[in-house]
Amino acid sequence: MICGVDEAGRGPVIGPLVIAGVIFDDDSKLIDYRVKDSKQLSPSRREELAKIIKKIALKYEILVIPASDIDDMRKIMTLNEIELNAFVKIIGKLKPKMCYVDSVDVNENRFERDISNSLKFKTTIISKHKADEIYPIVSAASILAKSRREEEIFKISTILEKKINLPLGSGYPADPITQKFFKTWLDRFGELPPYTRHSWKTSQNILKKKKLRKLDDF
Repeated sequence: MICGVDEAGRGPVIGPLVIAGVIFDDDSKLIDYRVKDSKQLSPSRREELAKIIKKIALKYEILVIPASDIDDMRKIMTLNEIELNAFVKIIGKLKPKMCYVDSVDVNENRFERDISNSLKFKTTIISKHKADEIYPIVSAASILAKSRREEEIFKISTILEKKINLPLGSGYPADPITQKFFKTWLDRFGELPPYTRHSWKTSQNILKKKKLRKLDDF
């Protein structure tokens, strides 16, 4: 019985962080379905595979951490620590004999050790960078995580876009569509949109620029 765990939404300025874990007897079915890293799949193929994975998996778990919770936790811990705790929670529910994880720590071995030390049962943890490109079981977890994040972003977009009649975009800071959305929202309402990660440097920089523009008006 093997497990894969991965996350989606680590970097966006808006929306939740999603961590998913999935268990299979082996990865042969995943290979048959040509499961691969979620970033290499089209949204429609991702959604199709997410439904298949949920149907054929022995078990899966998905944890959604809203932006407001991320901001609260960032007051006392790093983003890596937030993700470590989330990975531990997912693995603790699935209780696999062996688990492959996509390391969020620059030090793969340290992330592996930190997970093992935080669990209340014995299991083998394999921590690798880009594990979602190496192991089909982690690819499956990445698909569940990204698919769920896209569902959450769609809900957020539906709520926010009608307020200013502009697309939200991907929610990532480098996305020009998201940048335009944030600037327009801030100009119109004088504050960041709901569901924003206020602890992100992007959010803080946007607010600083807004304050500077106000000072320039005097």
